[in-house]
Amino acid sequence: MAYATDIGIDLGTSNVVVYIKGKGIVLKEPAVIAYDRDAEKIKAFGEEARQMIGRTPGNIAGIRPLKEGIISDYVMTEELLKYFIQKAMGNRGFLKLRIVISIPTRVTDVEKRAVEEAAYLAGAREVTLVANPVASAIGSGIDITLPYGTLVVDVGGGVADIAIVSLGGIAAASCVPAGGNQFTESIIRYLRKTHLMFIGEQTAEAVKIRIGTVSKNGKNKSMEIKGRNVFTGLPSRILVTSEELSGALSEIAESLADSVCGVIEQATPELANDVARRGIILTGGGALLKGLDEVIKKKTGIETIIAEKPDCTVALGTGRYLELKGRYE
Repeated sequence: MAYATDIGIDLGTSNVVVYIKGKGIVLKEPAVIAYDRDAEKIKAFGEEARQMIGRTPGNIAGIRPLKEGIISDYVMTEELLKYFIQKAMGNRGFLKLRIVISIPTRVTDVEKRAVEEAAYLAGAREVTLVANPVASAIGSGIDITLPYGTLVVDVGGGVADIAIVSLGGIAAASCVPAGGNQFTESIIRYLRKTHLMFIGEQTAEAVKIRIGTVSKNGKNKSMEIKGRNVFTGLPSRILVTSEELSGALSEIAESLADSVCGVIEQATPELANDVARRGIILTGGGALLKGLDEVIKKKTGIETIIAEKPDCTVALGTGRYLELKGRYE
């Protein structure tokens, strides 16, 4: 039986999260495609494709069609959207599919049209775009129609979107390359320089999640890491602590905190007072990095709160956006 349905999509650099009205979050998978260059066809999407990265023959390439939240490969983005929409919908048919997609604040009109076109080609009948901080605020339970400023810091995979949201719109904003991928790459560089070890993206991501921190006040954890020696090329293993990693990750965190201060400085005195009184909302998968909220709080002097399930707030916000769209307008 065919029917109309609403879908919210957090189309991120690292992950795609899908929300279906009445069901909530139904899918969260890496935004990656395994592509066979010899056969010129797609081998796998999402988690299955991620598992192949670094373990495939030379003809299989891992493609991330979004760079820093922006479409860099239109054809692959269309295929990625098709796959995730069909997987989220299952075998159910639909007559009218309304899709809300989150986008970074700094996208151009051309890039917006590219996202819309990819969604239409993937099967949408109606497409609405919403800025990441607005979706994050909605997903965090903030009523953005009120005449009060709320500062949202959405730390995604490719970028961090920082914005003061008020009366359904954005009053001041900045989009900076301080996302989860930058923290991961920092770990890779640190281990190569300090321990003469090459590690892959998946290993670095696991290290970041398990012992990554930008605070030196917490418990010092350790983890054995396996990689390849820079000089010999042979497998090696080392023990790394969270305390030493904090030095590698702190520079990005401090830069992000400086950008948060910059957005507050852009705001009117009234909005700045609202932010000081209401606090800062930290969302996105990068918000889970230990101590990041403390760095922002110390730099700004403002209470910084990590949203509940921060890695899903944007998708939740896109899903709820259509229900509340009339009020926002």
